[in-house]
Amino acid sequence: MRAPALARDRAATALRWPRGRLADALLGAACFAVLAAIALIATYALHRGTLAYYGWALLLVACGALAFRRSHPRTAALVTFAACAVYYPVSSPDGPIIMTFVIALYTAAAEGHIATASALAAAAMAATLYGNDSDKINHLADAATFLLAGWFVAVIAIGGLARNRRAYLREAERRLAAAERSREEEARRRAIEERLRIARELHDALGHNISLIHVQATAALHVLPREPGRAEDALTAIKDASKDTLRELRATLGVLRQVDAPARPGLARLDDLTGGIAASGLTVRTETEGAPRPLPPDADHAAYRIVQEALTNVTRHSGASSAVVRVRYTGDAVTITVDDDGRGTAPAAGDGSGIRGMRDRAEALGGTLEAGPRPTGFRVRATLPT
Repeated sequence: MRAPALARDRAATALRWPRGRLADALLGAACFAVLAAIALIATYALHRGTLAYYGWALLLVACGALAFRRSHPRTAALVTFAACAVYYPVSSPDGPIIMTFVIALYTAAAEGHIATASALAAAAMAATLYGNDSDKINHLADAATFLLAGWFVAVIAIGGLARNRRAYLREAERRLAAAERSREEEARRRAIEERLRIARELHDALGHNISLIHVQATAALHVLPREPGRAEDALTAIKDASKDTLRELRATLGVLRQVDAPARPGLARLDDLTGGIAASGLTVRTETEGAPRPLPPDADHAAYRIVQEALTNVTRHSGASSAVVRVRYTGDAVTITVDDDGRGTAPAAGDGSGIRGMRDRAEALGGTLEAGPRPTGFRVRATLPT
């Protein structure tokens, strides 16, 4: 299957038109061949005189200038204009050498030199009118003067149109490339944001529940020889925490697999969260201010995760015996405050990954988060717009 396609590609490459300086040189050579053939036919078949050597030199100069028509468009137009201006008054028989000037005139207009092309066209018309009035020979082979003027105008207009079209195509390609880059950057940004979101979810869910398991396991080992009943309570708390861990992990993996995942937890599960914390020996009290109302899913989930992470830090770092969770509903926001009566310190002076993750959650929704010691413990306060 690939061999025929490769053969077609090679054939297309072989049949591709020449480009650049080679194409211009071939055009000049073709023009010279046509003009030379016309001169020879006029000389030997029509017996209209013999073209002098300087006439052949002018033909060669005019056609040779076309090889530089795109690299030096104004110079090529000036050279062909000068060659034509000298050729017609002094050479016989006449020939259509003006075709070289027309081609150079078009190229100058197409390359954006409209003023130069217009000035040369006007000069050519003036020279034509002067030459026809001062000489009985019609050097234009019976072509009407105004028809020649129309040709010049049409050539310049077509050249300008070609330039505008190329500029439009270049701009379209530039915009397409910019749009493609923007799409790639947007996709990369979305991927990074999704990775960060999943990382926060895993940190908050697994870190919280595994911390509880660690605390309960330590307590069970400590009281098992003396108080088997309390050890049983601790093991029950470990079982519940591990169950929650598995549920949270399945939810996150469901997002990664792009399948239907369980609903994300929100403030409606706040009692379950504080109950699990209380099983570790920390007394947690919940207070609500204002009329509770449904929150946007993202704000509801962020509020739950902030409370979860704050309580996790209390159990792991503060040495507190009690904590208070306050949820305050206002007109356009919800404020969550977690106070504890511990040592009033946070890991890494508030720069730990837990506090940083809580702050990222709040700021992602346009909210704020403050975390720091207070006179009798530590406080985390987050305000989320609703």
